[in-house]
Amino acid sequence: MMFRTTAIAVAVALTATSALAQQTPAATTATTADARDALAKKEGEGDQSALLKQTLTAVDKQYSLIRTGQIALNYDLSYSYVGEERIVTDIANGNATLFNIENNNSHTVTNTLSADYGLRDNLTTNLTLPLISRYADTAARSGMSNSLGDISAGVRWQPFEARRDTPNLTVVSNVRLPTGRSPFKIIAGTGEATGSGVGALTVGLNVNKIVDPVALFGSLNYTVSAPAKDLWQINGSRILTRVQPGSSFGFGVGFAYALSYGISTTVSFQEAISAGSKLRFADGLEAKTHMQTSGILNLGLGYRISPKTTVNFSVGIGVTPDSPNLVVGMNIPLSL
Repeated sequence: MMFRTTAIAVAVALTATSALAQQTPAATTATTADARDALAKKEGEGDQSALLKQTLTAVDKQYSLIRTGQIALNYDLSYSYVGEERIVTDIANGNATLFNIENNNSHTVTNTLSADYGLRDNLTTNLTLPLISRYADTAARSGMSNSLGDISAGVRWQPFEARRDTPNLTVVSNVRLPTGRSPFKIIAGTGEATGSGVGALTVGLNVNKIVDPVALFGSLNYTVSAPAKDLWQINGSRILTRVQPGSSFGFGVGFAYALSYGISTTVSFQEAISAGSKLRFADGLEAKTHMQTSGILNLGLGYRISPKTTVNFSVGIGVTPDSPNLVVGMNIPLSL
């Protein structure tokens, strides 16, 4: 009897052990599958390459194109602190300073609406409409202006088909219209300038390459401006009648890094070198300003709020005397 009872107990133990051995791999497999599913990107999240393309678009909308017939709307909000911009006609040895950066608490808030339309898959047109609020407080005067800035229109053309393993090239052209308040026509005490006062044409070339999870980008551009004619602005003891702004050359380099499927960061540097401007006064005197160099270091953060939408925040720090001291910006796509 005792031997039979022991045999039954051993059989039950072996059966339980066998069942446990059969169940353990299944449980382990289920746990592993759950973990992999939790770590894997969900449907519709896309990949890091898509996130980097969206980040490039928000950082500089010249880096990507949209398909034929599509419309993309964007809203940009930026705040900048710069030195006061006013014409100074302190002439010595035939030279004058056109814009003397005095750092006298000048604040500018710019609301920009932009629209892109795809004429073809490799050709996109764009239009920007800036609304500017500028406040300046100096020892001599203080004032505030709220008005339309300089409207611009342009095209972007991609001559070669975009490929993952090769750099993508984009040719850009942009026309700026002098629709804002001109600094050459403002009377002292009547407000601040919200535009450049002259029309301009810019042509350039942009290049970017995605090396997942990093996107490298760079740009070159050249700008020529039309002269400001028929002026009659009193500057000290003389009257300014004509200004011919010098041409400018600019370049930029940077990279974007995807930290995750929802967060990306950008670091970039931009510099513009402007030739001196020629001034003419009513008494026949002519002078030329000195060359100016503006450089800005930009730091950005992109946050993906949906599979197709990324919002970008940026901070720019001026690194040369002719640059804005601080620029803070935010870009929000309106066509969510």
